[in-house]
Amino acid sequence: MSEENKDEKSFSDKAKAMGEEAKKTAREIGDEAKESAREFGDGVQETIHSQENKKILAGVLAIVVGAFGVHKFILGYNKEGIIQILLSFLCGIGGIIGLIEGIIYLTKSDEEFYNTYQIGKKPWF
Repeated sequence: MSEENKDEKSFSDKAKAMGEEAKKTAREIGDEAKESAREFGDGVQETIHSQENKKILAGVLAIVVGAFGVHKFILGYNKEGIIQILLSFLCGIGGIIGLIEGIIYLTKSDEEFYNTYQIGKKPWF
C-alpha cells in the first residue's frame, strides 16, 4: 500500500509540474501574441500615414471598388468621389473609371504619384 501511495504522490507531483509548465507556456504565448498584435497595429498606423502606401491603397481600392469612388475619398477628393458614385449609379461607367485610375496609380513612381495626386491635387486620371 505504501508503494501505491508513493506512485500516486509521484503521479500527482508530475501532474502539478506539468500544469505549472503549461501555465508558464500559455503566459509566454499570450505575451508573444500581445507583442505581435502591437507590432501589427504599429504597422497599420505606419501604412495609413505613409505617402507611398496611400498610392498602393488608393490603387488597389480603385481597381476593386472603384465604382464607389472610395479611392477618391482616400486621396481627399470628396467632390470627385461623390461624382464617381453618381456616375456609377446613373450611367454605370464609374467602375471603368476606377479600374483605369487604379492601373494609373499603381504604375506611377512613388514620387510622381505624390507630386501629381497629393501635392498637385489632380482629381481625374
